[in-house]
Amino acid sequence: MGEVEQMETRLAERLAELRVERGWSLDELAGRTGISRSTLSRLERVEISPTASLLNTLCATYGRTLSRLLAEVEPEPPPLVRAERQPVWRDDHSGFTRRSVSPPHAGLRGELVEGVLRPGADISYDEPPVPGLEQHIWVLEGTLEVTTDGAVHEIRTGDCLRFRLWGPSRFHSPGPGRVRYALMIVLP
Repeated sequence: MGEVEQMETRLAERLAELRVERGWSLDELAGRTGISRSTLSRLERVEISPTASLLNTLCATYGRTLSRLLAEVEPEPPPLVRAERQPVWRDDHSGFTRRSVSPPHAGLRGELVEGVLRPGADISYDEPPVPGLEQHIWVLEGTLEVTTDGAVHEIRTGDCLRFRLWGPSRFHSPGPGRVRYALMIVLP
């Protein structure tokens, strides 16, 4: 089993644990998330790979950031995180690659993520995983459109957008090339 398959298996196991810890059936989780029972079941059995949108919905239901969830399925990170040890997660369906540059760590409220979106990629999130989550988005290459609180912000190379996230958000790569950005996340 390759590294990606091992990560997906640990992620599926952790998602099932979170559901069981709350005493929820698959039907109850489906009702809380709007995700079909069969999709949730297939996800927990590692028959499908989760999309960024699906994971965000589950993270919001469980009150976790995506990084925190991914950190829960990885060994405790050391203080120095070498580039080759930074967890990378890909959602080929939506064209999103996410590198956890500075993974969540006990006692620290911030984390640093590198995001890459292919041209035309468009990812929407219904709600933040944690209300009031502070985000700083610094575009390193390309152009990124971020929608928060109903406002569309065009962020170009070198620009930084900062905000607290309370509602839906959208990340769109208008092209013509990919967009690469650094995302600083700070828990409230």
